[in-house]
Amino acid sequence: MYHFLDKYINPFTDYGFKKLFGEEPNKDLLLDFLNELLREEQGTITSLTYIKNEHLGTGELDRKAIFDLYCENERGEKFIVELQKTKQNFFKDRTVYYATFPIRDQVQRGPWDYELKAVYAIAILDFIFEEDQDEPQKYRYDVKLTDIDTCKVFYDKLTFIYLEMPKFNKTLDELETRFDKWLYILRNLDRIETIPEILQEAIFERLFEVAEIARFTPQQVKFYEDSLKYYRDMQNSLDTARQEGVEEGIQQGLQQGIQQGIQQGIQQGLQQGIQQGIQQGVKQGMRQVAIQGIQRGLSDEVLVELTGLTLAEISELRAELP
Repeated sequence: MYHFLDKYINPFTDYGFKKLFGEEPNKDLLLDFLNELLREEQGTITSLTYIKNEHLGTGELDRKAIFDLYCENERGEKFIVELQKTKQNFFKDRTVYYATFPIRDQVQRGPWDYELKAVYAIAILDFIFEEDQDEPQKYRYDVKLTDIDTCKVFYDKLTFIYLEMPKFNKTLDELETRFDKWLYILRNLDRIETIPEILQEAIFERLFEVAEIARFTPQQVKFYEDSLKYYRDMQNSLDTARQEGVEEGIQQGLQQGIQQGIQQGIQQGLQQGIQQGIQQGVKQGMRQVAIQGIQRGLSDEVLVELTGLTLAEISELRAELP
C-alpha cells in the first residue's frame, strides 16, 4: 500500500476531482463552487442534478465526448466542468465541441420554437495557454459570443470559462472573496496540513473532511493511489520533455550563435581589412609625397601640414634617404 505523505488528496488527479465534485453525497461542494463562480450572472443555483457524462454523436461514426462532470440546475441550464491537467492541442476547440452536446440534447420533437437553455463550459486548467503568457495576473477568462465593433454580448446563453490555475498565486492574507478561497484550496489542497483560520467555514470544513485520505476505505485508497501515480508519471514525463527541450534549445542556440559569430566575424574582418588597406595605402602615398618634398628642400613643418605625417615620421624618412 502506498504511503501518503499528504493529508489531503490532490484535486488535479482524476480520482481527487471526482471525489470532491462528482459524487452525489458531495454535491453541495460543486453547488457552492458554481455559485461562487457564476453568482454575478446566475444569481443563486438552488439545486443540481448529475447527468450521464458520456455522449455520442448523431451518427455511428461520430466521435463521442466524455465529460469530467455534466449537470443541470433547477432551470434546466447545463454545466460541463472539465479538469485539464496538461496542455493539449486545440483544447479550446474541444470545449466548443463539447458545448454542442448539451445544445443538441435540448432538441424537441414536433413543433418547437428553438428556445434554448443556457450552457456553461467550465475548464479548470493546470497549465497556461501560450497566448496568455504575457498576462500573469489574469487567471480567469469569461468568453461569450460578442459583437466585434460594439464589444457587446450578442448571445448570452453560451458561456466558456477558463481558469488558469498556475497563475493564481494569492497567499492566505490576500484572499478577499469566497471564490478566492475556493481557488486557493484547489491550488494548494494537497499541501495543507492544518486548516487555516480563514478557511474555517462550514462548506470548506466539509471539503477537508471529504478530502482527508485517512478517512478513505482501502478500496478508495487504491483508486486514489492509481490516480496519483498516473498524475505524477505524467508530470514527470512532461518535466523530462520540457528539460530535454530546454537542453536541445540551448545546444541549437549555441550552434546557431557560433555560426552567426563566424559569419559576422568574416564580414567584420573583411570590412576591417578593406578599411586598414585603404588607410595603409593613403599613408604610403603620403610618405612618397613627403620623400619628394624632402628632395625638393621643403621644411619639416610644411611636410607635416602637407602630408599629415608626424615630425618623427618625417625625420625617419630623412634618415633613410641617401
